[in-house]
Amino acid sequence: MTRVGVVGATGYAGAELVRILSGHPDIELAVLTSRQYAGVPFSEIYPAMSGKVGIVCEEYSTESICEKADVVFTALPHKLSMAYVPELIQHGKKVVDLSADFRFTDISAYESCYQPHTAKEINEKSVYGLSEVYFKEIKKTSLVGNPGCYPTSTLLPLVPLIKEGFLNTDTIIVDSKSGISGAGRSVSLTTHFCEVNESLKSYKVAAHRHCPEMEEVLSKEAGKQVSITFVPHLVPVTRGMLTTIYASLERQAAPDEIKNCMTSFYSGRPFVRIRPDDKPPDILHVRGTNYCDIGWKVDKKNNRLILMSAIDNLVKGAAGQAVQNMNIMLGLDETKGLDTVPFAL
Repeated sequence: MTRVGVVGATGYAGAELVRILSGHPDIELAVLTSRQYAGVPFSEIYPAMSGKVGIVCEEYSTESICEKADVVFTALPHKLSMAYVPELIQHGKKVVDLSADFRFTDISAYESCYQPHTAKEINEKSVYGLSEVYFKEIKKTSLVGNPGCYPTSTLLPLVPLIKEGFLNTDTIIVDSKSGISGAGRSVSLTTHFCEVNESLKSYKVAAHRHCPEMEEVLSKEAGKQVSITFVPHLVPVTRGMLTTIYASLERQAAPDEIKNCMTSFYSGRPFVRIRPDDKPPDILHVRGTNYCDIGWKVDKKNNRLILMSAIDNLVKGAAGQAVQNMNIMLGLDETKGLDTVPFAL
């Protein structure tokens, strides 16, 4: 059994990690840390886990974490992880970081969105954890920068088509709609029930800090600089993310060509499900799972492709993909602990 620790276990992504890992057949959940709830049993913070997780949360201590765990998930706010991860790596631990701190190859791109990077040498060892795209690299690394939810829902539909030259990369427009849990567990006026119930609004239009993360990956896969227009929205649901992408086709393409590109690229990858072109994805059908459902429609009149994806922003968009990356790093079947049967309703 591999011993696992979760740093920042009581945020939404951390709690999802605990939920998933508590049912993983090859994992011993050994240590949970929480600055706010040190000394409190995890099941008191999240009563749904009563009888499933009996661990008491503790203050973060590198010594304690390294003594108790072989693999560490850092589910911390952006800018905090880089203070902890270097010591964990130096102690020989495998780390999956859910913040943005180790997602970027170009440090200047990170610094333009967040803050000065204080762990540049460690960052050079990090692999971007888009599991279906960088499987081989993830398998060899000891540090994964787990993608954000918006990038996951955007990159998975786009990467196969960009690699095959189907899209005019100067025309990509991404419209994403996220459940409220994407904003985290901290209390905020903008995520207060009365502010979001019966509301649908865009925010950080063409200025969201996930955009440079997406552009770096797309540029790498296209072999040239790619810029996109990205507009996120907040919708009054707890969890789920629906992304719709519009792009002009470089050439006339039949629906079967798009389908064949997608199915070939994701052949054997259990968590990407390609929808029929007349049945768009729905966040209801991926709730609580690690699936990404992808659909598309060719707009022949305008020679444009419309791509759609649905994920659970807390699972495939955060904790589930993190566990998938851990499985790959450890040489396990990537579905271990994640083969949850979806809810029918």
